[in-house]
Amino acid sequence: MLILAENQRMKIADVVKYLESIAPPYLQESYDNSGLLTGDMEDEIRGVLICLDSTEDVIQEAIDTNCNLVVAHHPIVFSGLKKITGKNYVERVIIKAIKNNIAIFACHTNLDNVQSGVNAKICEKLGLKNIRILQPKENLLKKLVTFCPVEHAETVREAMFQAGAGQIGEYDLCSFNVEGKGTFRASEHANPFVGAKGEMHEEKEIRIELILPAYIEKQVLKALRDAHPYEEVAYYMTSISNPNQMVGSGMVGELQEPMDELIFLHYVKTSMKSGHIRHSPLLGRKVKRIAVCGGAGSFLLPQALHAGADVFVTADYKYHQFFDADGKTIIADIGHYESEQFTKDLFYELITKKFNTFAVRLSEINTNPVNYL
Repeated sequence: MLILAENQRMKIADVVKYLESIAPPYLQESYDNSGLLTGDMEDEIRGVLICLDSTEDVIQEAIDTNCNLVVAHHPIVFSGLKKITGKNYVERVIIKAIKNNIAIFACHTNLDNVQSGVNAKICEKLGLKNIRILQPKENLLKKLVTFCPVEHAETVREAMFQAGAGQIGEYDLCSFNVEGKGTFRASEHANPFVGAKGEMHEEKEIRIELILPAYIEKQVLKALRDAHPYEEVAYYMTSISNPNQMVGSGMVGELQEPMDELIFLHYVKTSMKSGHIRHSPLLGRKVKRIAVCGGAGSFLLPQALHAGADVFVTADYKYHQFFDADGKTIIADIGHYESEQFTKDLFYELITKKFNTFAVRLSEINTNPVNYL
């Protein structure tokens, strides 16, 4: 029997914080409800069960396999519950989970929106290369400007880099630096690093500018203050509208080699284990550039067209929306569950890579509510 030291015992909070470091809650859409839905963060983990949807059968599976944390892609609760009486499947799941001390954690659109998330997994299954975010999100970045003595600039920069600042697309350690002259006068109550109290001092300083995601502002500022030699750190933070190339909806990439369109659709059907594919008219040409979006992706068609996608692989298309392909691309609706089912594998890979002190299981329950004859 494996006996763990006290400091090796993993809590639900450890898994939650880890997954949220990869897909920050800040990145979820406004309608979403990702996060810990039931359970106590301080409970020790006995086992983790991974699923797409936390249905009643999945909760029973967690009970039967001694897993007290269910990690799901879709939140079982999207809107507020005023009563929990068991009158519908959502309430019954919540009641069953609470009665059996099962924690339910959902990581939904925040995982959709990160570069290594749901859509990257689809690209992997389709063997796409040169992938990038199809619709990068705007207004998620900030610019930090600070000033420090020349001889301390490298230390201060490195601290902010380590905290996550200075990444632009596929480039990190990005900063702009210019040397200048700073002036200040310390009061009688100050404890200046350089200069004398009551006297104006001139110091050769470096002006450092970096870009950072808004949600890590606090940790970057802490790193700045901890590394900076001055008693009072001069800086300013500005919100910028630049698109964040690492965050957003959908992805686009290229096949290794062009394929006949019908052969490609059969390839998608096999690779994504789809019962069938609903698609717009074929265009009689080879395809190479492919756009993808797990789940309902019709809102991304303009971006797919702008990216020059030969095929847009997604789900939940309505009848009239297929006309929007307009002879410019092929819309391939592979089904909502089918487009996201490999998210379970993504969760499994992430959790088992980080933790090895508890069992991690993939749910054996097929939670797809759509059936085909």
